[in-house]
Amino acid sequence: MPEGDTVWQTARRLHAALAGKVLSRSDLRVPKYATADLTGRTVLDITPRGKHLLTRIEGGLTLHSHLRMDGSWKVYGNGERWRGGPAHQIRAILGTADRTAVGYRLPILELLRTTDEQRAVGHLGPDLLGPDWDPGRALANLLSDPSRPLGEALLDQRNLAGIGNVYKSELCFLLRVTPWLPVGSLPEDTAARLPTLAKELLEANRDRPIRSTTGHRHRDLFVYGRAPHPCLRCGTPVRTADQGDGSRERPTYWCPTCQPGPAPAPGAPRAARPDPRTQRRPLN
Repeated sequence: MPEGDTVWQTARRLHAALAGKVLSRSDLRVPKYATADLTGRTVLDITPRGKHLLTRIEGGLTLHSHLRMDGSWKVYGNGERWRGGPAHQIRAILGTADRTAVGYRLPILELLRTTDEQRAVGHLGPDLLGPDWDPGRALANLLSDPSRPLGEALLDQRNLAGIGNVYKSELCFLLRVTPWLPVGSLPEDTAARLPTLAKELLEANRDRPIRSTTGHRHRDLFVYGRAPHPCLRCGTPVRTADQGDGSRERPTYWCPTCQPGPAPAPGAPRAARPDPRTQRRPLN
């Protein structure tokens, strides 16, 4: 699933292509909105909210989309070949006189009144890359369920919005705690650092084509996608296991030496295979 910085980049590209321009083409390929026609309306702005995208359109309308695991928005110039996927995967087309934005494999796509946006995103916690960022409230949200494993709490967008599997694993490594540590067991100084560190990581990467948490030119990430390779800090093989609340399991990576503490239950570890897809992030 895309992280908050990826969604922020997507919003910026869409805003540069569409904002302030009149739609000359509108095609929402979702049965509920198949007859909706947005042509003739001006796109006002495209705003990211956590992992959600809000495309605000003249007339008090907002097109709300979410990329989930496989969704994407691509922007094409006139005459440019569309390469985002086969036609049957297209869910939305928004075209202007010189640019066309195409949404592929969007699992969430809804047209709503701008005044009703809270219905779609009102449940989210403070946005790490948004104007509503509040580190104190984010930390309070995380600590509200002290027995919950840290990795699960970080992924809960109701606590703070924008963290996915990559930053979950990298944050836990940088804080030197295991993702299975109950949030309430975090040392006080570590807990205090967490919101600030999370924001710093996302802000540092929102303008980068290649995500990096290490500060090293040739080593992008400390642990995510690196099992069973040696830890960059201590040389211990990085491990991976599924982590979740039972309804959804997510891949988690950690170094058992640099991150002492609770480990997943026996039988939970997954096959230790590198995931190179997480190392590079396309620009469009």
